[in-house]
Amino acid sequence: MEALGRRIESGLRVTGVATSHRTEVKAIESGIILTTLMETPSLDLGVDGADEIDPNLDLVKGRGGALLYEKIVAQACQRWVIVAASEKLVDSLGSRIALPVEVIPFGWEQTAASVAALGLAPRLRTGPYREPFRTDGGHYILDCQTAGIEDPPALADALKLTTGVVEHGMFIEFADVAMTVDEDGEITTHTRRSYE
Repeated sequence: MEALGRRIESGLRVTGVATSHRTEVKAIESGIILTTLMETPSLDLGVDGADEIDPNLDLVKGRGGALLYEKIVAQACQRWVIVAASEKLVDSLGSRIALPVEVIPFGWEQTAASVAALGLAPRLRTGPYREPFRTDGGHYILDCQTAGIEDPPALADALKLTTGVVEHGMFIEFADVAMTVDEDGEITTHTRRSYE
């Protein structure tokens, strides 16, 4: 956003939608004009990071806690590009980090049990004082350990059908392009391939 802010100072015209309160503050500080999805329901381009990127260009996101808002904004984008370090590339989702699952606070223990029945190992994300971490939407996050997700679309569907689950961190067939940079500064562009 700082780099984009410098481009704006040089005359670039851009309007954006923030996916979190933290991003909103940073965007304003960088001189980026913000709008809302109500005012601008279709966005030309989305640029975001990812916590995991598999060979199909499916993703796990949510370590920052904004997965629900990020997914809503991503769906509004005509083109969605991921920018990340090459260490985020994985053979299968769920092999590098725990899968974030956003749940409502009421009865979260029951929801966690239902999520565990899907073969995941959920743990409530907590803050610095061991209090439950809350998303901008006021929800909790269960960080779910896996041994690697064999069938991401099937698990995505099962999680969405689980009462108490608001959203999950798998972004299936969202990204059009991912640009990764390795430790030597080399940039590689990856394009999505569809499920057969």
